[in-house]
Amino acid sequence: MAKNNNNKIEQFEITLFKAADKLRKNMDAAEYKHIVLGLIFLKYISDSFEELYAKIKDGKGDFSGANPEDPDEYRAENVFFVPQIARWSYLHSRAKLPSIGKDIDDAMEAIEKENPTLKGILPKVYARPNLDKAALGGLIDLIGNIALGNEAAKSKDLLGRVYEYFLGEFANAEGKKGGQFYTPKSIVRIMVEMIEPYKGRVFDPACGSGGMFIMSEKFVESHKGNIDDISIYGQESNQTTYRLCRMNLAIRGIDGSQVKWNTEGSFLNDLHKDLKADFVLANPPFNDSDWSGQLLQNDPRWQYGTPPASNANYAWLQHMIYHLSPKGVMACVLANTSLTSQSNNEGEIRKSLIENDLVDCIVALPKQLFYNTGISACIWFISRKRTGNGDRKRTGEILLIDGSRLGHMTDRTHRDFTDADISKITNTYHEWRKRDGKYFDEKGFCKTITYELLNKHGFILTPDRYIETIEKDDDGTSFEDNLKTMNQFLIEQTKIGNELNKEIIKNLERFYPDYSWNKIDFNNSDILEKMARDLFYQWFIDFNFPDTKYKPYKENGGKMVNTDSGEIPVGWRIGQLSEIAKIDWGNTSITKKSYVENGKYLGVSAAGCDGRMEHKEYDFGTVVISAIGEYCGRTYLPLEDFTAIKNTLVVKQLNEPFSYFAYLGLSFWKIERRGAAQPFISKGDTEKMQIVIPPKEIFDAFNKVINPIFQKIRNNNSQIQLFKKFREVNLLKSPK
Repeated sequence: MAKNNNNKIEQFEITLFKAADKLRKNMDAAEYKHIVLGLIFLKYISDSFEELYAKIKDGKGDFSGANPEDPDEYRAENVFFVPQIARWSYLHSRAKLPSIGKDIDDAMEAIEKENPTLKGILPKVYARPNLDKAALGGLIDLIGNIALGNEAAKSKDLLGRVYEYFLGEFANAEGKKGGQFYTPKSIVRIMVEMIEPYKGRVFDPACGSGGMFIMSEKFVESHKGNIDDISIYGQESNQTTYRLCRMNLAIRGIDGSQVKWNTEGSFLNDLHKDLKADFVLANPPFNDSDWSGQLLQNDPRWQYGTPPASNANYAWLQHMIYHLSPKGVMACVLANTSLTSQSNNEGEIRKSLIENDLVDCIVALPKQLFYNTGISACIWFISRKRTGNGDRKRTGEILLIDGSRLGHMTDRTHRDFTDADISKITNTYHEWRKRDGKYFDEKGFCKTITYELLNKHGFILTPDRYIETIEKDDDGTSFEDNLKTMNQFLIEQTKIGNELNKEIIKNLERFYPDYSWNKIDFNNSDILEKMARDLFYQWFIDFNFPDTKYKPYKENGGKMVNTDSGEIPVGWRIGQLSEIAKIDWGNTSITKKSYVENGKYLGVSAAGCDGRMEHKEYDFGTVVISAIGEYCGRTYLPLEDFTAIKNTLVVKQLNEPFSYFAYLGLSFWKIERRGAAQPFISKGDTEKMQIVIPPKEIFDAFNKVINPIFQKIRNNNSQIQLFKKFREVNLLKSPK
């Protein structure tokens, strides 16, 4: 029954957000979220006020003779006092008036005046000229209907859930900017359920909208604990995000007085210098190069080594460790590069953290969990109580969990964990910690490693390096067995290749029946790629794609229209590259120094696919552009999963994960190059690059022809790589 009720509430949240989003019209999501979330907060405190107001007015028990308009009565009950002009019933009655925007701003001012803890927190943006007042009135009506029964407590709990749900949806709508204030709930759940903040001080030095605090409170409540047993401390450098956090906490009835804001941030102006927290939870910015590290070279927080000014990953770790109590535990989300980097003293800091017995567990996360980055991420679990304290002694060992294969796609761009995924990770960790736990190493998922093994691998902490090693090292096969395995693989790949050949010929014969496609050497990838480029040129540069009679469109009198960029077919349009693809910089913190001899994944630099890496950040099908120097403007299509390093731009097509339209187009579209002595390409110019966008049916028809060609290219590459691997592995095993 409870589950059904939860489902109803979730559906209500979804329906409500869709309705609110319709009222957004042309307003940017980053602005609109403050409009909506401010109103939800206003509704919450008004409902809380009205509930207590009714009790005081009734005058029973402790409220006998009390004045319902006396602010002190509300402060005594830890309820915000809401002046008459700010009460929801008053504002709702004025929702259709043209002055409603000013009315709400005045209400926010009045609430702050009566409640000093809210000073400077509430949004006062409703009277702006660009805010449609009719839409604002509709939004007030919508939020005014939030209730699932007559009990105010139910309504208040729902408002809290709605606020949290809307935060997530606005983060989704804002994309990269959204990730600056919101950490996906499933990641926060893993962190909280693993460190278990039952009782003590909880600290987040990069607290965003307060998700870590909300989840900690939920954890205590779900385990029948006392919410008053935890106190929260936080710091945030973005003022608008800080305001979202304070409202989020207030809706949940959590004391946010120790959540602080300043523009300098946690490194330059630590507002909790003397705090020693029992639990630290954080998702700080990944690979931040603008953290003023050059000003903090001799800071006392760097007990395990000075972090590089070019990357804040190890500054964040040490800042949090500095604030840990003698038996404190912490969970911190960082980019995967934190597990492998050996440059700029980072490898030495990681070694020192391990040798000082601080690292308890590493969890590798799947891609696409975050709204703001495609970079692979992990969670570091640090503990100062690894010598026992109720659990077994874990000195000298670390648990590695590879969660990169878990989760499911909630839409075409975002992944999420199920409850079962979360339980699998958290239960594994708790069983590993227990004195009589039922933990065991599981191939492909988890492994306990010793410092001795880490030392052999340069103290790299990437889980799949060690978990996969179980299978790789346990070889024991002969040359003959490996040859048999390779032959079987080749038979399978050849069969796949032959089927692709047939599909390519079938698709091409449909559009070009007069050509003998059987003469093509389908095992020559250079020929296949040249054929793909020629087809793109014919379809999208010359506009001689097959018409309805399979004749070249323009040559056979197809209708054309004039644009500022020249003639294009009727029904086509001129757009920008950003409309069909997401463009990001490659990982600016990684250079070729991070390449390793036998890395599992491809490394792509401005010069091309020229190295190997221990971790991946992008899947096959993503395009890389050289962004600076000698090769500026060149495009690469890595034929396997890879990491793009410094001085590259990464282009991921939005609508089709394996469409090659953008890759082929970048060979012909004009990429603006700047600079004289050192040419370079900017991200902004690339996003604004003008391109011809065809109707969906043309796009789909082209994909149907092109996709098998590139699958065949990849098939050819797989066979070549297999021969190379076989030769390397079996050179010493082969019969003399």
